[in-house]
Amino acid sequence: MNALKKDESIILNDQSEAALIGSILMEEDIPHYIRSYADAAYDGIHQIQMGWGRVENPLEYRDRVLDILKGLRESEV
Repeated sequence: MNALKKDESIILNDQSEAALIGSILMEEDIPHYIRSYADAAYDGIHQIQMGWGRVENPLEYRDRVLDILKGLRESEV
């Protein structure tokens, strides 16, 4: 898997969004890694500042992942 530069990370809003996109990416066989910014030592301060976490994936899948995430966020409204 190609590592993404930090500024290319796709930020996730919450654990539910992470679980949903993770399931969809697995169904579509899109390689990915979901990383939470949770840290018990800091009592969630990183999640307040940076978002819940991020999804990392090879750059060739980036547009598809962004499309999926956009669809999830639009369906929440």
